[in-house]
Amino acid sequence: MLAVSHGINPVIFFLHFIYKMGPVCNCCSEHVDKLKQQVSVMRKEIKNLRQMLETATRAHRKHLLSIESAVSKVGVLEPKKSQPPPPPTSSQAALEHGRIQTLPIGYIHSCFSEKNGTPRQPTVCGSSRAELRLQHSVFNNPEHALVGLEQFSHIWVIFLFHKNGHLSHKAKVKPPRLNGERVGLYSTRSPHRPNALGLTLAKLDRIVGDTIHLSDIDMIAGTPVLDIKPYIPDYDSPCSRKTTDLEPCQSNTDPAPLSLTQAQLSEKEERQFDDSPTTNPVEPLTMLDDVKAYLSKGELRQLSFDCERSSVDVEARRDERDRRPCFTEEAYSTIAGWIREPPVGSLEVRFTPHAQRELAQFLPTSRSGPSDRPRFRFLRSSDEAAAAIRGVLAADPRSVYRRTRCKDKLFFFVMDTADITCWFGPGFAEVLRVQPVQCPIGSI
Repeated sequence: MLAVSHGINPVIFFLHFIYKMGPVCNCCSEHVDKLKQQVSVMRKEIKNLRQMLETATRAHRKHLLSIESAVSKVGVLEPKKSQPPPPPTSSQAALEHGRIQTLPIGYIHSCFSEKNGTPRQPTVCGSSRAELRLQHSVFNNPEHALVGLEQFSHIWVIFLFHKNGHLSHKAKVKPPRLNGERVGLYSTRSPHRPNALGLTLAKLDRIVGDTIHLSDIDMIAGTPVLDIKPYIPDYDSPCSRKTTDLEPCQSNTDPAPLSLTQAQLSEKEERQFDDSPTTNPVEPLTMLDDVKAYLSKGELRQLSFDCERSSVDVEARRDERDRRPCFTEEAYSTIAGWIREPPVGSLEVRFTPHAQRELAQFLPTSRSGPSDRPRFRFLRSSDEAAAAIRGVLAADPRSVYRRTRCKDKLFFFVMDTADITCWFGPGFAEVLRVQPVQCPIGSI
């Protein structure tokens, strides 16, 4: 009763009591050993029950999410027109507290249908393509919302990690590139986050009606997209912020820049003298001559030339910056050292002759007409498909678990309409088979 009243396990209390009593006889020691074994078994059972409960909770959440997604697609969850809209005060209060109800503007149709083999970053596979068609439930005329977007080369895509499998998250994670070393969650781009939001900088290829054609993506088919924003180097790249300290020279006392030419200053002085009333018409001419004589000095000309040259340098840097976006240049930003020099290096990618022959059987997406041969939907040729496969495998798409515990097992992933089988060796990956998938991605 004393142990129960203090919230102590009776078995543990009994063992502690026996230990305090000192040495015991052989009979008692046997009972103590049996009790210790039972306690060990009980602890293992409790641990197993906790794991089963966590697994059941995750599966329950996953099933609920899949049911909500399926129901929302058939339009059952759409509000009826007869129902009055919610009061604006409640939605405003929820917005002020950071709680919003998201509504996807569209879903991704990608050349990747599964998480396995999908690039972790958009720069891994440049040939990866996708399509985003805006929902008519968001805009009556979705194509109107895309007017002017064709003037940009890249866009930010904000999406949901809808295939996480569970909603759990940890403060420290093991990035695949660190090969098992733990770092803080917010120093990585792990999809398992408190809010499962993803961000991708995708290349905008073209816009056809209400559909956006993208490349350089890392999203799987069916990904819900919440928003898109144009990429603007002047605002989004740290390189552009450095140029604010390189403005042309200006005088602190004279608002006019020192790089003005003599003719411009002459016009300014003449206009100033014409506007000001005076009784002596000879005085302005004398002052103008003094200004011209002052401007003829070599020191001011050299200063003006230096300022003009500084202005030219600024414009040249801006032109160079606009030609190619700058993301992680050391002069403007810093990143973690393991990003550029990770413990897991790039792999050499090989194709067996059999896999090369199978890949050559695929027809490009631009090829029209009926044919018995398999056909790509996004990839434009077999060579482009081979380059995309090399990009995915060179970055080692395996997780830390598969890399350490499943070294001898085959690795499967789907790209476009091709089902790819490969295996990994020390420092290389080899493609064994390339076959058409049973269920084409176009049916998704």
